[in-house]
Amino acid sequence: MAGVAGPVSPDALLETLDPEQREVATALAGPVCVLAGAGTGKTRAITTRIAYGVHSGILVPQHVLAVTFTARAAGEMRTRLRSLGVAGVQARTFHAAALRQLRWFWPRHVGGELPPLVEHKAGLVAEAAGRLRLPTDRATVRDLAAEVEWVKVTMTDRDDYPAAADKVARPTPAGLDPAMVVRLLAAYDQVKRERHVIDFEDVLLYTVGLIAEHSQVAGAVRGQYHHLVVDEYQDVSPLQQALLDQWLGGRESVCVVGDPNQTIYTFAGASPEFLLGFRKRYPDAHEVRLIRNYRSTPQVVALANRLVSVAPATRSGRLELVAQRDPGPVPELLEHSDEPTEARWVASRIRSLVAAGTAASEVAVLFRTNGQSETYEQALTDAGVPYVLRGAERFFDRAEVREARLLLRGAARSGDEGDLPATVRAALSGGGWSPTPPEGAGAVRDRWESLAAVGRLADDLATARPDATLRDFVAELDERAEAQHAPTIDGVTLASLHAAKGLEWDAVFLVGVSDGMVPITYAQTPDQVDEERRLLYVGVTRAREHLAVTWSAARSPGGRAGRRPSRFLDGLVPAGRGAAPKAGRDGGSRRRRGPTTCRVCGAALTAPVARKLGRCEDCPSSYDETLFQRLREWRTEQAREQSVPAYVVFTDATLTAIAEVRPTDPAQLLAVAGVGRGKLDKYGPEVLALCGDGGSQHGNGRGTNADLSGNTATAAKKLIAPDRGSP
Repeated sequence: MAGVAGPVSPDALLETLDPEQREVATALAGPVCVLAGAGTGKTRAITTRIAYGVHSGILVPQHVLAVTFTARAAGEMRTRLRSLGVAGVQARTFHAAALRQLRWFWPRHVGGELPPLVEHKAGLVAEAAGRLRLPTDRATVRDLAAEVEWVKVTMTDRDDYPAAADKVARPTPAGLDPAMVVRLLAAYDQVKRERHVIDFEDVLLYTVGLIAEHSQVAGAVRGQYHHLVVDEYQDVSPLQQALLDQWLGGRESVCVVGDPNQTIYTFAGASPEFLLGFRKRYPDAHEVRLIRNYRSTPQVVALANRLVSVAPATRSGRLELVAQRDPGPVPELLEHSDEPTEARWVASRIRSLVAAGTAASEVAVLFRTNGQSETYEQALTDAGVPYVLRGAERFFDRAEVREARLLLRGAARSGDEGDLPATVRAALSGGGWSPTPPEGAGAVRDRWESLAAVGRLADDLATARPDATLRDFVAELDERAEAQHAPTIDGVTLASLHAAKGLEWDAVFLVGVSDGMVPITYAQTPDQVDEERRLLYVGVTRAREHLAVTWSAARSPGGRAGRRPSRFLDGLVPAGRGAAPKAGRDGGSRRRRGPTTCRVCGAALTAPVARKLGRCEDCPSSYDETLFQRLREWRTEQAREQSVPAYVVFTDATLTAIAEVRPTDPAQLLAVAGVGRGKLDKYGPEVLALCGDGGSQHGNGRGTNADLSGNTATAAKKLIAPDRGSP
């Protein structure tokens, strides 16, 4: 038989499979839906299914098309099929399969050569944005390009974009008005027409159109491919589903494989509804659930199961894994005092694992955003542990970080000095940094995170060396960059949770797992938060044996311990360990504060700066500027005496709130967000003395804030009273 490398017994192929995998392999008729949990051997099951069908004479390899989402996965599938004695099966990505068909049929049914394919649309998007006088910096263009792709893969009509984005609570890129995005989409299409080129999404769109509109094309494609297999079906987009429908042409010889618990790309247009609704579309479909996990220890599997046991969005397709391996170490869920301490602990544990025989390449540190990588790059460098960064540039190789270093060198040469963190952030503002992060995800947010990380390095240096100058900081960055550029061949993997999808390691460290990071702050809707939970589940299920989940109570040493572990860990940490309630600095237990509202307009406050100010950032401010300056001068003196960064004493937002309220007693001062009992005891008398000092510009010494005294006093009483409503 064509494609067979020697005689292979079909029954022999089934001997290495478990009962559920065997059911997949032998289900060759009609529509088949395989719900395959993490580590359950789905690739083995579907490749054996194809091989069993071929060696049984049911499937002809040249008439089978297997599609997946990455070239790596397609290559792995082809390799496995060859090892099973099968050649001739087309195992490709959606784009590769469509492009092959388009290049064949376009000249014959449209005429002329297929327009050149532009692999990177950034140049086209930049030109379109420039015509509309929109920003064309690298980060903004990347976000605009991502929005163009989302519109096309979701098959959203250009004019319907505002309503479609609003329906899924999708923030517009670069803060643009939705109508401007519509104009950008039109300009982008115009640029493509002028250059006579197509992009990757066009490849799928044109293939769908050709098959739908030309019966000869449809007949040829469907005559070529009698049976289709789709891997990672939970990540299929509406456009990919439309192409799959055209390939099938109403036939039901299709097998889809996916895990609803690993749907993590809806932001890019993927939809789990095609997987979850497969049985509705094909009522007679044969559904098989692969739940035997061969990758992870029972301890890791148990944690993964508990993590998604309360997830609402995927309940209809939830898979509860059953571990098949021998028991291993209990996963560690640990809180650290601050981020540098967390990173040093992780580096130390990794060094111990490597010393005990674990290969460095079998260890991974996974985080939510690439902006978190620098702390771990440095900690591993300091510990002498080699590492490789997957899916992103090394921190000091990133364009925005290189630009920031140039800005800082220029500021150092010009003699800019003063408070180091403030001077650094002033220079970074020229590179796009702002005190408030941009809304939503994307390249602009990634750029901001990288610049914010540079600012935090300045905080750390100022804490360690209070007399450090801007020149010292530039030299520090140069040393770090040089140390992290040491060539590595085999090392620990640093990667984002998204980049870790489909991979596995003996030991995995999930770091920075605090609320605000996991789930990320811009995940606002229930569906978005649910996807963040699935993203953490993906991270947990990457671990074979060793797993640690860590977070820090504060950003910097000595900083306010205001962070809490991710809400997804609620109920997962045994009492007395990790995230269990613990004493605050004043000996009392930490409590969650209830919702804070703007004292000007009454709106709920969610942003950290707004909560500290006690009002929306764009609501009118009535603070006493003279008092604010006195407070800043006092803070500078305190920071110098204690050899700590100024923000450790009080942040600017807290000083602004104090200057607005002008508290007259400890209760009113305690009501100001960012004060706390520890700082009240330490700084209260001096701050109240400054607030009561003369020289106010408000006539009666209180101005409009006099009306707020009753409210702040009431708030203070609520803070002082036991918070019985908090867990």
